[in-house]
Amino acid sequence: MKGTVLYGPRDLRFEDQPDPQIEQPTDAIITMSATCVCGSDLWPYRGLQPINGPTPMGHEYCGIVEEVGSAVRSVKPGQFVIGSFATSDNTCPNCHYGYQSSCMHREFMTRAQAPVLRVPLADGTLVPTPGVPSDDLLPGLLTASDVLGTGWFAADAANVKSGSTVVVVGDGAVGLLGVLSAKQMGAERIIAMSRHDKRQKLAREFGATDIVTERGDAGVDRIIDLTNGVGADSVLECVGTQESMMQAIHAARAGGYVSFVGVPHGVQLDGQQLFFEHVHLHGGPAPVRRYLPELIDLVLNGKINPGRVFDLTLPVEQVAEGYRAMDERRAIKSLLRP
Repeated sequence: MKGTVLYGPRDLRFEDQPDPQIEQPTDAIITMSATCVCGSDLWPYRGLQPINGPTPMGHEYCGIVEEVGSAVRSVKPGQFVIGSFATSDNTCPNCHYGYQSSCMHREFMTRAQAPVLRVPLADGTLVPTPGVPSDDLLPGLLTASDVLGTGWFAADAANVKSGSTVVVVGDGAVGLLGVLSAKQMGAERIIAMSRHDKRQKLAREFGATDIVTERGDAGVDRIIDLTNGVGADSVLECVGTQESMMQAIHAARAGGYVSFVGVPHGVQLDGQQLFFEHVHLHGGPAPVRRYLPELIDLVLNGKINPGRVFDLTLPVEQVAEGYRAMDERRAIKSLLRP
């Protein structure tokens, strides 16, 4: 089969790869129904995250089980499944604590931008749906694999509750779905920080009540002004840069909560400065598997439509254009169909 391989900055190829095979008795092979390009894929694509030689790409996926290893019990051929970007056995202590993305046997998925995928630890990683969903539900279900799960974790980790005032830093797909998640969790006021008309519009449709276009210190000043000098109860940092992290921390009220789910690049925190901020910090790779059953149910029952973050759909063999469109901010998120 062919799959997506990154050779270097903006050198992306869709080329021959070995067909996935059962390697361990806990594996499953799935035929992809949909995959996509993640904002985090753009870091190595832009050369801002080093790679060690040609690197297969892709970690968001859903599809039909074709084959399972001899030890797999919870999924079977013919089922439609969704899995996390991080595999998990769902039985180790970290999994029991709800942090499956820190499973003691974790692997990060890297070959999903292809027609077929091997999924390790299938029993603990994959969640089947009650039946094979209709085609129109695929985009929303695919988001549960990472970007929705990450936005949901951002809201959860920032302690969003009914009546909360929430700030979302970042208007990519994760930030937009952080807005949707905060709305679902009952936030009363959701302030999205965005400079892009198309993303602002979608943020409002997902539940944002206010838009702030300023960044850095000016953005913080605007948040403080909007909250009568207090700051926000919850701030979701969905980018991963030094500026976005400090903007998030400074926008929170004393005793407020800041989540960070953007993959950090160059982020450094000053201990003394952080000491006097008086905020709670919590983040990391989203434990998507913890939330998958709930998120799948919300999508299947039509309570949320997170698939709207996909504004470009391409055949998977045109994956390079999907990357280019996101890199050039012509697209929020690119959906790939085998």
